[in-house]
Amino acid sequence: MSLQLAVAGCSTPERLPAVPVSQISQTSEAFGPIRFLVSRETDSFAAEALRAQDREKQWLASQGQGPDLPPAYFLAVSGGGDNGAYGAGFLNGWTASGTRPQFKVVTGISTGALIAPFAFLGPKYDYVLERVYTSTAQQDIFKKRGIMSALFGDSMADTRPLHNVISSYVNRELLDEIAAEYAKGRILLVGTTNLDSLEPVIWNMGAIASRKDPEAVALFANILLASASIPGAFPPVMLDVNLGGTRYQEMHVDGGTVAQLFLYPPSVSAKNAAPRKRVAYILRNARLDADWASTERRTMTIAMRAIDSLTRTQGIGDLYRVYSVTQRDGVDFNLTYIPATFNVPHNEMFDTAFMKALYDVGVNAAKSGYNWQKSPPGFDVPITGQTPSSGH
Repeated sequence: MSLQLAVAGCSTPERLPAVPVSQISQTSEAFGPIRFLVSRETDSFAAEALRAQDREKQWLASQGQGPDLPPAYFLAVSGGGDNGAYGAGFLNGWTASGTRPQFKVVTGISTGALIAPFAFLGPKYDYVLERVYTSTAQQDIFKKRGIMSALFGDSMADTRPLHNVISSYVNRELLDEIAAEYAKGRILLVGTTNLDSLEPVIWNMGAIASRKDPEAVALFANILLASASIPGAFPPVMLDVNLGGTRYQEMHVDGGTVAQLFLYPPSVSAKNAAPRKRVAYILRNARLDADWASTERRTMTIAMRAIDSLTRTQGIGDLYRVYSVTQRDGVDFNLTYIPATFNVPHNEMFDTAFMKALYDVGVNAAKSGYNWQKSPPGFDVPITGQTPSSGH
């Protein structure tokens, strides 16, 4: 199988045939350990998790450490557009508190996917998160298309500016750093949505970073772009796939189309891995309370309001799903989210003043010692005051 990437632009949105449903599993096998179709099978994901554990044991042994595994800290960063400023600020405030752990696993979707590689590599890249989420403006993310292009094209906007921002940071040096951590048994995962099959796809970014072929950097960058590409608003990312000499294309869009965050597939149990302390931290780049508004009695206004409600409740449902998995597997659950007290006006998408203010809220929350939410909304579980490092 050969893989090529094409980012949809302003040209006529033509495409090759979608991969037939009968051959979708073949693409998973052909890609190998760089991605997982978890709605179809989980054996490959579970096998990669065990390989990561073996790599970690080998690394620890090379450093003269004993057979007992250290605590494993998981970080899941949700979608949320420019609300990602909260997660970016929280991570930097966590660093400033002196209690931020090194994460065994980092996962990201949408804006969380853009944060995830830098969260994975640690405080060295805090400056990137601060720069991107406090100085970025709308024109740095997308350009609005004309009405005819929007109606007859594949999106309302052109995301080449965002692609350029991603490409300015994603280079061979960054991938080499991620690959070095992957060799130690650490895991970096990003979620996209295959819009043809309506399936979540989890990309093993450490495995991609470990590839030395010329396509690796472009693939890594475009997976990040795909994960943040809101369908209809932003163009999809097209993946060209050659199966048995026949060329097809997959259409990948925002991972939040099917899930706003993930930890690991529910069908995979951490209980099958070696015994160790496990702690999960969930950064939700959104509020939990409902956003009240007097809704205008017009078709589009009503429809958009309903979509906003669906997005919010889906995100809360994702928290329930992750929580149930952590409770089953004995993983300590810790949640942070944008507080209801944050009421800075949001005048447009990627409003710089809004992001700066939200970034500061995240920084201050983590610096002062955060009271982690120990369950999703609706569970009658006491909230205990803890520092971000312990989770207990």
